[in-house]
Amino acid sequence: MIPFTSPIIMMVRLPFGVAPWELALSMAILTVSFIGAVWLAGRVYRTGILMYGKKVSWGEMWKWLFYKG
Repeated sequence: MIPFTSPIIMMVRLPFGVAPWELALSMAILTVSFIGAVWLAGRVYRTGILMYGKKVSWGEMWKWLFYKG
């Protein structure tokens, strides 16, 4: 059910029989994690693109996630 491996592993498991709830849960987790990753990347990119050429620290990136502007 780990989002990064679920598409590959679930395709391998399908011929051996998978419970419908496992398939649905795997697809739901993958979809939610994809939307969340894109949202987080968009927040960092939107703020960080304005700081061209500046080195970024993990603490500063954390602030960008919660930047209101």
